[in-house]
Amino acid sequence: MMIKNKDIWCIIVILGCIVAGCRKPYNPPAISAPNSYLVVEGVINSGADSTVITLSKTVNLSEKPSSTLLSNATVTVEADGGAIYPLQASMSNPGKYIAVGLNLDNTKKYRLHITASGNEYVSDYVAVKATPPIDSITYKITEKGLQINSNTHDVTNNTRYYRWAYEETWRFHARFNSGLIVKNGEIVFRGNDEQIYYCYAGDKSSNIVLASSSKLVQDVISQNPVTLIQSNSEKLEIRYSILLKQYALTKEGYAFWENIKKNSEQLGSIFDPQPSEIKGNIHNVTNPAEPVVGYLSVTNVQTKRIFISNNDLPLTWQPQVDAFCQIDSVLFANPHNGANDVQNQIVNGGLIPISTISKDGFHVIGYTASTVECTDCRVRGQVTAPQFWK
Repeated sequence: MMIKNKDIWCIIVILGCIVAGCRKPYNPPAISAPNSYLVVEGVINSGADSTVITLSKTVNLSEKPSSTLLSNATVTVEADGGAIYPLQASMSNPGKYIAVGLNLDNTKKYRLHITASGNEYVSDYVAVKATPPIDSITYKITEKGLQINSNTHDVTNNTRYYRWAYEETWRFHARFNSGLIVKNGEIVFRGNDEQIYYCYAGDKSSNIVLASSSKLVQDVISQNPVTLIQSNSEKLEIRYSILLKQYALTKEGYAFWENIKKNSEQLGSIFDPQPSEIKGNIHNVTNPAEPVVGYLSVTNVQTKRIFISNNDLPLTWQPQVDAFCQIDSVLFANPHNGANDVQNQIVNGGLIPISTISKDGFHVIGYTASTVECTDCRVRGQVTAPQFWK
């Protein structure tokens, strides 16, 4: 059948209308409503490690931040046999509620009970699901960077559904090494306890890492991607460490996290998965029509840590340099106007002295200097090494 030019133009117009329609902002009632909903994050740790539950409230998309931490709540873990385990509100981290070493009976079911803002919330009773150990954390050098992978298995073939979270720590240094410091209006050499060149920084996972062996004969997860670190990342500048946390999930829990992943990470075009309702297993008893964001699991958490040195990576992998970082020469007597730039820009100003500038190798006529951002690593980290660092 021959398509006429007129028909082609009609098709183009229709497609244009469809595309334009896809771009029209859409504010679902649940998002644009004035209500804010409870968000529950964390798992009930059935073992000797701490149980940490974080509570927050959602806000509309047009507002910032995307959630607010919820303090002054009452949080307990309840067993189906009647035992109650209270969680204490953290004094240093508002919104976090903690219980140390519950060591729960694996034959019972447990739920979370929350009282906050005049509402009562409970989760479904959930059976304890054991998490097998992490076999190993491996890494692979790729064209895009350093790929971190996880490996695990369950000889009983009972786990099948897994989730991972992780904490990253890395050692790095400032762009320039300042050997001098201003004290009492004078520029002197830094002491050992005043060094600001090397620091440690960290971050927690924001991506959702899942895997399932439900379609495999054996319950084995091999080389599951955890995170990709760009080759020019500051994380790989000196030494990097990752602490991997592994959680066993039920089939329903896996479906919840998979839905969260699709809604938060894989939406970008009309051909990607479309938003869908996220149903957890936590409910508002006071107002059953009000949704609660979160899914409660009860499991022991398995952890493993590895260290990766820059010496183990390609020599061409270098951190991206901040273009604004420059070294200035600051003199006691400015040759143009005679001003004491050392006094004005370093002692009384914001520049950090780096090293001396000498005339004939003896007489100090000024200093090299740069900004705080380029000389003080504490802007992005801390000088004290974490306890686990080795």
